[in-house]
Amino acid sequence: MFYYLKKYPFSLFIIATVIYLSFFQPPSLGIPLFPNFDKVVHFCMYGGLSGMLWLEFLRNHRQSESTSLMHAWIGATFCPIALSGGIEIAQEYLTSYRGGEWTDFLANTLGVATATLIAYYILRPRILKN
Repeated sequence: MFYYLKKYPFSLFIIATVIYLSFFQPPSLGIPLFPNFDKVVHFCMYGGLSGMLWLEFLRNHRQSESTSLMHAWIGATFCPIALSGGIEIAQEYLTSYRGGEWTDFLANTLGVATATLIAYYILRPRILKN
């Protein structure tokens, strides 16, 4: 447990924040900023989560890229998507003030996919070069 706290502190903080924001009951503003604003928020939350997981993973595992890269794909791509699906199901069946939506899940998945592409093709080569 302390290993993960030491190696992934920002990622764990973002995970806790995403879980909290997914279940708290927000105050009603009554005025949406623009249509589907919440989808942009979902995209950013899960893109930020996946991006931070990739960044901390690449920073901590520079030397053994080939053997541990599969762990990065699982931990920084598959796990956030699975977390997203689990949260959407929990919102639908465990809360009366939140509902699970397929479009939220899609926005979450697109955020993770975008962060993964950026991390793999832009961040990874830069970190490995240094």
